[in-house]
Amino acid sequence: LIPLDTFILFFVTTFVVVLSPGPAVIMVTGESATNGFKHSFWVILGIAVANALFFILSAMGIVTLILASDILFSIIKWAGVAYLLYLGVTALFSSGGPLNIEAQKQTKNKIHLTFLKGFILEISNPKALLYFSALLPQFIDITRPIALQATLLGGTTFMLDLVCYGFYAYLGWKSSSVGLKPIVVKIINKTAGTMLILAGIKMATVQR
Repeated sequence: LIPLDTFILFFVTTFVVVLSPGPAVIMVTGESATNGFKHSFWVILGIAVANALFFILSAMGIVTLILASDILFSIIKWAGVAYLLYLGVTALFSSGGPLNIEAQKQTKNKIHLTFLKGFILEISNPKALLYFSALLPQFIDITRPIALQATLLGGTTFMLDLVCYGFYAYLGWKSSSVGLKPIVVKIINKTAGTMLILAGIKMATVQR
């Protein structure tokens, strides 16, 4: 279906991209530290579903149409910027919020809201649009069944999302289970908030 060397290259490329720290990693780690390892699964699932949707749209050529539209691309981009800034400010100045890792003081969000947090974060990320639109054509052989190739590559991406973000969720859960001192908790929250704000500012500079 897909040459082994091509699949390995796709696997390694996607693995490195998913494992690289970014807003999604910050959210997953914070959610796990706040509400527990199992609860963070719904954030991870939201991120993975959003990426799967991007993959499907890329295979259908719809992502190319979005990138060609100044209005659609700008809407997605600035929605992502606003959401990252909101998360960052919340983490910096609120005693609660999704990135506060004091698990005993945090009320667990409903599952569907937790899922939506991850989904909205990823679906409003213009870098994901650019990534999938640039990545997919490099690994699809138009002389072979395109639907089957897209299914295999999309399934691989979905699995890597679950595994890699699951790893970060485990790290977040372990960090909260050792009983961190309040000053350490404060530093982590402010660092995470600052990183999200910087990510939002960087996202504002993304061009097609």
